[in-house]
Amino acid sequence: MAEYRDIRTGRHCIFLLHAHLVFVTKYRHNVFADAHLRRMEEIMRAVCADFETELSEFNGEANHVHLLVNFPPKVALSKLVNSLKGVSSRRLRQEFPDLVQHYYRANKLWAGSYFAGSVGGPPISVLRQYIEQQNRPS
Repeated sequence: MAEYRDIRTGRHCIFLLHAHLVFVTKYRHNVFADAHLRRMEEIMRAVCADFETELSEFNGEANHVHLLVNFPPKVALSKLVNSLKGVSSRRLRQEFPDLVQHYYRANKLWAGSYFAGSVGGPPISVLRQYIEQQNRPS
């Protein structure tokens, strides 16, 4: 029964939808330290909550982040991603002025593309373990 704990219900549906999202920094620059990633996780959890989406796992390295989201069928992943990247970029720029050195060329934190993979092949526990084991900078 433990494997079904993530099953959610909507008004007319029961669902278990997970997506693995990866966002890469512009030009793959090493931008993030642990403080940036901690704040980014808070920001992204708040954005996910606005979309009635659960951020199940979050971790990253100096030049990219991984998210595991549990989302309802009414959410278009492209809109969620747009909001996650836009809000996190804007807030991090405001709260960490030192990040401006990474914006000088393109005035953007994130690369324009992203990875979104549906999760259902490997068990969620394997994906969670993978994300937990990212080499977070200190």
